[in-house]
Amino acid sequence: MTGKNVTLRLLDKADREILKLPRPVKGAIYDFQHKFKTNPDSAGLRLKQLQGHDKLHSARVNDEYRALLLRLADDDWLIVSVKHRKDVYAHLDRLTYSVNRVTGGIEYVDLQVVQEEVLAPAAQRTAAPTEPTEPTAPARSAEPAEPGAPKPLFAKWSEQDLTDLGVAASLVPVVAALTTEDQLLGLVEYAPQLTGEVLLALYDGKAYDDVLEQVTAPVAVPEPVDPEDFRAAVERPATIVTTTDDALREALEGEDFGRWKVFLHPTQAKLVTRDYNGPARVGGGPGTGKTIVALHRVKHLVERLPAGRTKPVLLTTYNKNLAADLRSRLLALGGEALLSRVEISHVDQLALRTVREAEPGNRKRIVDEAQAVREWRSLLDELGEDGWDAEFLHDEWTQVILGQAVTSRTDYFRARRAGRGRTVSRAERAEIWQLAERFAQRLDRLGVQTWDQIAERAAQLEAGRARRIQDIERRREEAGGLDNVHMADGSGGWLRYRYRHIVVDEAQDLRPAHWKMLRAMTAPDRNDLFLVGDTHQRIYKNQVTLGSLGVNIRGRSSRLSLSYRTTRQILRSALNVLGDEKYDDLDGSAETLAGYRSVLSGGVPDLHRLADWADEREAIAALIESWGEVPHEQIAIAVPTNDMAREVGDTLARRGIRALEIGPDGPLGDSGVHIGTMFRFKGLEYRRMILAGVTDGLVPRAGIRQRRTTDPARYRTEMQRARSLLFVAATRARDSLDVFWHGEASPFLKELIAVRPPAAA
Repeated sequence: MTGKNVTLRLLDKADREILKLPRPVKGAIYDFQHKFKTNPDSAGLRLKQLQGHDKLHSARVNDEYRALLLRLADDDWLIVSVKHRKDVYAHLDRLTYSVNRVTGGIEYVDLQVVQEEVLAPAAQRTAAPTEPTEPTAPARSAEPAEPGAPKPLFAKWSEQDLTDLGVAASLVPVVAALTTEDQLLGLVEYAPQLTGEVLLALYDGKAYDDVLEQVTAPVAVPEPVDPEDFRAAVERPATIVTTTDDALREALEGEDFGRWKVFLHPTQAKLVTRDYNGPARVGGGPGTGKTIVALHRVKHLVERLPAGRTKPVLLTTYNKNLAADLRSRLLALGGEALLSRVEISHVDQLALRTVREAEPGNRKRIVDEAQAVREWRSLLDELGEDGWDAEFLHDEWTQVILGQAVTSRTDYFRARRAGRGRTVSRAERAEIWQLAERFAQRLDRLGVQTWDQIAERAAQLEAGRARRIQDIERRREEAGGLDNVHMADGSGGWLRYRYRHIVVDEAQDLRPAHWKMLRAMTAPDRNDLFLVGDTHQRIYKNQVTLGSLGVNIRGRSSRLSLSYRTTRQILRSALNVLGDEKYDDLDGSAETLAGYRSVLSGGVPDLHRLADWADEREAIAALIESWGEVPHEQIAIAVPTNDMAREVGDTLARRGIRALEIGPDGPLGDSGVHIGTMFRFKGLEYRRMILAGVTDGLVPRAGIRQRRTTDPARYRTEMQRARSLLFVAATRARDSLDVFWHGEASPFLKELIAVRPPAAA
C-alpha cells in the first residue's frame, strides 16, 4: 500500500482522550499521523489487526503508547483511541465500534474503561462484588430489585426505547445498571455524544417524546443506515472528525480554543451549511456555540464566493471589544485568505463610516447615552420642567422618534409606542415633541451627536442608496435588460449593494436603526442575512421586531440548546436568576430556553454573604489566593459599578494580586485577574467566575425599584434587563462560580439561596 493517498482521521472522542495525555505523547501523536499518512506499512509503526476484530488495528505511537484505528477502506483510517501499550491487549473483547442506526455516525466505546471507571467504583462503595455482573436484559423487563437496593435510573425505558433515541447499543446494558447521578455523569464522559445528551435529558425529567424531538431528531439522518458501511458513516456529520495536519495540530495543542475550529456538533454543522431563502436566525442560551456557528458560517459563505479582491461578506456585532475578538477568531479559523474577503466592524463604527462617507463635513463630537441623559436633565432644568423624567424622554426620543424615523409632530401623533409602557395623551405627545425638537437643537448648538442619531442617519442614507439601485434595476428591466452607466454619488464606482452576505453576532443588542441600515446594505436574496443571538442575554434597551424592519426570519429560525461552556450545576443556578420572565424571539413571538442543557459536570456555585463591602473584597482576595496554580487571566470578577471595579482592584493589589480592568477594547494588559462591570463580560468566558456586590439596591439598582408604582411597565422591562445582565455574568463561568454580597442579597438570588445556603462569613 502506498502512503500517497492515505487518509487518516481523528475521532472527536479520541481527541478529548489525547488532550489528557502528557505533552511529549501529544507531540509523538502528531509525528505518528504524519508518518502513517506517508506509509502505514512502515516497519516502525508496527501496524497490525487486533485479534477478534475485522476492522480494528493498532499502531505504534512511541515506545509506550499505541493508536487504535478503524480501517474504513483500503486507504482510509480513523483513530478512535490512544492507549498505553499495557492496556491495549488485555480486554480486546471489550472494545466495541458500530454505526449508530439513528445518526449514521461511527461510535467507539471501551466497555472495560466504563466498567472500571463508572460501575466498579460505585460497586465498591456499596460493598458489592468486585466484578459485578453486567446486566444483559432490557431495563423494562429486568427482575425486581432486592428490597432496599437502589432503583436503576432508567428502569422505566426499555432497550428499544433507548436505542430508538440513539443510545449506543453496546451501552444499553450499562445504562440499565446505573443507580446514581455520579455514575451517570461518569458514563457521559466516556459515552458517544448523543448517548450522553439523551441520558441527561431523560434524567432531567424530559418526556420521551420531547427528547426524541429536541435531542435525537436534529441529528438523525433521513436516509436508511447501513450498519456495516463504515466508509459512508465517516462522512456523516455525526462522525465528528478532523483530517488535515493543521487541524489535528490545533485539536492537540489548542485545547478548547483549538477544538472549536475543528469539531462542530452535527446540529451546528447543519446550520452552518444550510441554504436559506432569505434572512435566517440562530438562537440559543449562553455557551451553545452561536458565535462559533457565525464564524464557520462566514467561512462557508466565503468559500462559495467567486475569486476576487473585494470584501463582499460583512461580519458585525454591537461593540468594539466583541468585533476585535471576532477578528482574531476568524483569523485563527481561516487565516489571512479568509480575512481578506470579510469586512469586520462593530455596527456603530459601520454606521459612522457610512455617515462620514456621505457627509464628509460632519465632524461633530459623539456623546454616549449617559452624557445625552445629562443634557436632557440640563435642558429640563433650564426650562423649569419638573413633570418629565430625563431617562424617559431620552428613551422616547431614541426608540420612538429616531427609531421610527419620525420627522414631524403629526407623524409622532400616529407613531406606535409598543413596549414603551406608560401611555401618553395627545397633549403630552405635543409637549414631548416640542422638548425633543429643543433637545436636537441643543445638541446641534453644542456640536455633538449621539450614536442613535448616527445610526438613524446611516439607515436613511443606505435606504436611499438601496432605492436608487432598485430604480436602476427597474429601468434595466423596462429597457429589455440593456445596461446604462450609473455611477455612485461622487465615488467613481459602480452603484451596487455594499455586501453580498451579512452575518450578525449578538443580534439581540442592535438598535432598530441598525437593522434598517443592514437590511439596505445587502440585496434581498438567498443567504443575505444570518444572525445569531439570545434575547435572554439582552443587556440594552433595543427591543425590536425584525419583521417590521424588513428582516423577515419567519420559518428560518433555529435554536441551539447544548451548552459547551457551563456545567450543569452552574447552568441550573443561572437559570434560577431569570425567574419566570418572558422573553421575545426578535420577531414578536415568545423565546424559551426549554431544552437548554449541558453534558459538562462540576461543582455547585458557592454563595458568600459578608457584613460589608470591605469584608467582601478581602474575602474575594483570600479566595483567589486559595486557587493557587489557576492562571490569573482565567479568573474574572464582575461587579455592578466602575467604582466597585476600581476598589476590588486596589484590594487585590494590596494583597500582591495583579488585576486588569476590562475597558471598551477588552482587558488593559496581558496577565492578571480580569475585573469589570457586568456589561463588560458579554462574549467572554473564564475558568473561575466571581460575581461581587450582588446586593439589593445594586442588583438591581435602587432607581429601578422606585418605578414599581410610578411606571409599572418600565419597571418590568428594566427588571428583566437587570436579570439578563446577571444571567450573562453568571454564565461566563466554565468550572466554578462564586457569588458574593453584603447586607441584603439581590432578590434575583432568592431561589438560588433557598437551594444553596451561603457559606459562613
